[in-house]
Amino acid sequence: MSIEIPVAYVQQFRDNAIVLSQQKGSRLSNAVRLETVTGKYYHFERIGATTAVKRTTRHSKTPLVNSPHSRRRVSMDDYEWADLVDTQDKVRMLIDPQSSYAINAAYALGRTKDDIILDALRGNAYSVDSADSQSAVPLPSAQKVAIGSTPTYLTIDKILAAKYIFDHADVDPDEERYLALSAQEVQTLLNTTEVKSADYNTVKALAAGQINTFAGFNFIRTERLYSASSVRYCLAWVKSGVGLAVGQEVQTRIDERVDMSYAMQVYLCMTCGATRIEDEKVVEIAVKTA
Repeated sequence: MSIEIPVAYVQQFRDNAIVLSQQKGSRLSNAVRLETVTGKYYHFERIGATTAVKRTTRHSKTPLVNSPHSRRRVSMDDYEWADLVDTQDKVRMLIDPQSSYAINAAYALGRTKDDIILDALRGNAYSVDSADSQSAVPLPSAQKVAIGSTPTYLTIDKILAAKYIFDHADVDPDEERYLALSAQEVQTLLNTTEVKSADYNTVKALAAGQINTFAGFNFIRTERLYSASSVRYCLAWVKSGVGLAVGQEVQTRIDERVDMSYAMQVYLCMTCGATRIEDEKVVEIAVKTA
């Protein structure tokens, strides 16, 4: 049984359960390609670029261009969350805590979904050949904006460097582009002269106290980015370049546990996995944290 339940007893307590301040669910799942799948694995199919053949004579044979096919594999993993609520606790409470427990758990699984996506963005992807042989594919160094010999916070120059990498690879400028950054990077940018100027930012971010878009990127604030040795790794990507495969969306059950003195169990689970589909559509940006 959760030892936190007695805290919510009715004596001089509110008539509503308050879910502690936390990130509410997933912030990234709507910013990637989503597929509903069945099975242990899912494959995102890829077709590479080809070149047209110049016709040099009349009535020439039709040329055959072999389109290169490849695939990226994503493994489906199961995630669970459960906690118990004793019936005695329910009697002492003005409200049923089960709904708050379910919400709390759903938020936890949503954050897990973000962690899966973030790991897929900067971690190894897995390529599968025609013989079903799997090989790890790290994010290429060409897709990384380095911390620099003199480490800097997230700057306009670094954002523009990520934009250049996409543009140089001819990534469609009409596709949705995203940039995940933490509260520290947002604060740094809000204090940047270029962002303060209406000439550089047409969304009036300062008026709202936040930054929404810049240089073609939709900003998503998250405190779940990987950091190590005073370096944080912000991530920029194009929506079609990252895939989230969902085998089972979050399922919720609230049942009586006979083996636990008839306590009520709040249980949630989901099955999903993610992968980087195209390396050219993901950029890692190393920034100073302290």
